[in-house]
Amino acid sequence: MFVNFLRNNKVVAGILAFIRVYLGYQWMTAGWGKITGGEFDASGFLQGAVANAGGEHPTVQGWWAAFLEAVAIPGADIFTFLVMWGELLVGIALILGVFTNFAALMGIIMNFAFLFSGTISTNGQMILLTLFLLVAGCNAGRFGLDRYVIPFIKEKVTHKNEESFIKQAEAH
Repeated sequence: MFVNFLRNNKVVAGILAFIRVYLGYQWMTAGWGKITGGEFDASGFLQGAVANAGGEHPTVQGWWAAFLEAVAIPGADIFTFLVMWGELLVGIALILGVFTNFAALMGIIMNFAFLFSGTISTNGQMILLTLFLLVAGCNAGRFGLDRYVIPFIKEKVTHKNEESFIKQAEAH
């Protein structure tokens, strides 16, 4: 019942738009600051996370530290690029309300990665708010560009599938 309320109510869509823009602004400014600052390098953060996996009270789980050591640290340049541009693009998409569900999903994945790496900051709050966007589905982008983009894509995909089906039927 609550999920139906989140997915269909227009007043909730307005509230979700505010949440979406707030989250988008947080992501966009974080990404833009990293891109324009010229000093962001994920390798230091990644090495710090691995260091926090040891000791008496580790803040990073061993399995995550193993992933960081084996995958993230050797590919630190790629992760630096992905974090900077990922944050900026997630922010822009959420503010505009375009591909809202995908942007929210990518944002929550980044939040969880930051949490797993021992960073608390605002990640928990952002995860909670993002969950509302994800559960609300298309209603989260109702007052955004998704209102136009999603029906357009559905029409094109449906039309293309119908043409493909007709061609297959004619071939037989």
